[in-house]
Amino acid sequence: MPHVLRWRDLLVLLVFYLLVGALLFQLALAAASSFLRTTPEALQQTPTAYVAVVAVSQALHSFAILVLLYGMVRSRTAAPFWSALGWRAFPAAAPRAAWAVRYMLGGAGLAIVIQAASYKLAPDFRVPMEELFRNRPSVLMMMALGILVAPLLEETLFRGCLYPLLARTWGIPAGVLLTGAIFGLAHSLQLAGAWSQVALLSTVGIIFTYIRARSGTVVASYFVHLGYNSLLFVAFYFATGGLRNFPGR
Repeated sequence: MPHVLRWRDLLVLLVFYLLVGALLFQLALAAASSFLRTTPEALQQTPTAYVAVVAVSQALHSFAILVLLYGMVRSRTAAPFWSALGWRAFPAAAPRAAWAVRYMLGGAGLAIVIQAASYKLAPDFRVPMEELFRNRPSVLMMMALGILVAPLLEETLFRGCLYPLLARTWGIPAGVLLTGAIFGLAHSLQLAGAWSQVALLSTVGIIFTYIRARSGTVVASYFVHLGYNSLLFVAFYFATGGLRNFPGR
C-alpha cells in the first residue's frame, strides 16, 4: 500500500505537535494551579502535581495528534486508518500472539543492553527526566504514559509517518538511520545535554526502525518498544524496593 502522507503533511504535523503540545501543557498547568489554589511556579516544584499535569497534557496531546492524523489519512484514502500508517498484521505463518511475545522479549533484551551501556556512559549531572521519578505517585503516572501512550504514539509518528517518507526519498538504509537519529534527538530536551544518552536513544531508534523495515509493519516495532519500556519500568520498580526507596532522596 503506498504511503498516503507527503512532506507538507509532516510539516503541518510538526507545527501542530509543537504548538498544541505547548498550549495543552500551559492549559493543564493553569487549570491545576487554579484547582490547587497555587501559582504555576509553585506547582512545578511539587513533583506529584507537576507529573499529573505532564501526564494529562501528554495524554490529550497524543489524542489530538491521532485525530489530526486521522483527518489527513481520510482526506487521501478510504483505506483503514491504521494500515495506511503501516500498522499491518503479522505474517500468518505463526500465531500472532507468538510474534508479539517474540518482539516484546527482544525489546526487553535490548533494554538490558542499553541500560548497561547507560550506566557506563551516565553524565555527572542530573537530567530533567530524573526529577519525574522521585515518589511513588509520580512514577506510576510515568509508567502509564511510558507503557500505554508512548509506544503507540511514537511508533505511529516515527515508524508510521516519518520513516516511509525518508525511505521513499533517500532509500531504506538512510531512512532507518535518519529516523533513529531523529528519534533520539526528539528526547534531547528531557536529557538536557546528556549527549551520550541521546546517542544511546538514537541507537534504540535505529533498531526499532530496522525492525519495522525488516518486518514490513509498525506492529513489530510497537511490540519491541513496548517490551523495552516495560522492562525499564519493571527494573526501576525492583531497584527501588517496590517504589519505596528512591535515588537522591
